[in-house]
Amino acid sequence: MGGWRTTMKRFILALLVLAAGLIFVAAEEVTNIKNKQAVIETNLGKIVVDFYPEDAPNAVANFIKLADQGFYDGLAFDRVIKGFMIQGGCPKGDGTGGPGYTIKAEFNSRNHLAGTVAMARTNDPDSAGSQFYICLAPQSFLDGKYTVFGQVTGGLDVVKKIGDVPTGAQDRPLQKVIIEKIRIVSK
Repeated sequence: MGGWRTTMKRFILALLVLAAGLIFVAAEEVTNIKNKQAVIETNLGKIVVDFYPEDAPNAVANFIKLADQGFYDGLAFDRVIKGFMIQGGCPKGDGTGGPGYTIKAEFNSRNHLAGTVAMARTNDPDSAGSQFYICLAPQSFLDGKYTVFGQVTGGLDVVKKIGDVPTGAQDRPLQKVIIEKIRIVSK
């Protein structure tokens, strides 16, 4: 009986050490991405985005991973709704594609303001992958329903210029607006 208790105590201690290690790694990951920002270079100018890793750590980490892999390079802002938002990150260019996986929603208390960056998704809250949108004006009806993971801190004029591009069917820009490259840099 004593051997069983000793084994169980060791097992529980090992689990606690493992859990503490995972918490430390997760906290370190948030710290590592806390001082990062994205520079989105488009054919219409540059947009700088600061991240909210404390509110949406998985969405931020996913965006950084995809940007570092060059996933977004050459893709378009394929949906533009004047006064509402611009959307990009679809490898198919029609708003139906993604990276081949989805991430869980991280709804938070961040409001949708001009320049807010959030994950686009279907009706399923956990269907976001690579597509994101940037608000052109406050959109309070979206608050708490989409994962807000960043804010434009430079180039809001570029975002608004993209928002003014003429569009056709399904809000597709008539003039290509290309994400030439997304660089992740330290602040």
